Amino acid sequence: MAPAPLPRNAALIIVDVQKGFDDPVWGRRNNPRAEENMNRLLTAWRRDGRPVFHIRHRSKLKDSPLNPAKAGFEIKEIVKPLPGELVIEKEVNSAFIGTDLEKQLRNREIGTVVIVGFTTDHCVSSTTRMAGNLGFETYIISDATATFDRNAPRGGHFDADEVHAVSLASLDGEFAKVVEAADILRR
Repeated sequence: MAPAPLPRNAALIIVDVQKGFDDPVWGRRNNPRAEENMNRLLTAWRRDGRPVFHIRHRSKLKDSPLNPAKAGFEIKEIVKPLPGELVIEKEVNSAFIGTDLEKQLRNREIGTVVIVGFTTDHCVSSTTRMAGNLGFETYIISDATATFDRNAPRGGHFDADEVHAVSLASLDGEFAKVVEAADILRR
């Protein structure tokens, strides 16, 4: 049985797909095709006239690659906003805190969101958790998100693939449904 189609006004939320995440300071990343999958989704959303929301992190840290004074603040070309597509800037992990994202979604009577971007365990996770808690039907696209290796506070190292998998597992069924880009594109 085929999955039910997404509502016509399901929103694509693209979180922090900024040039600064290409900076080597972040370390080793997983899912090197994430941006390609984001682009496939964005192309389908645009073709179908569905709402797209670009989220951009505005770091207050002077040395951050995501600081507005740095080239890394810019959104990557592969998902660059078109005129008329909303860009919402945030200063914390969740795209819902300190922004009007929830109001924008509610004003457009959007009840379903599809979330992609960087990083799986930080801003994508925080945004996904809040979307679920706020009552949105939420999908997170596993192959259109990515993260980096992490070091544990008391020593030890976690591989980016492991961090990604555990982050998605903690979201699935509780805050969102975890699916792949192909699953959503079929809907």
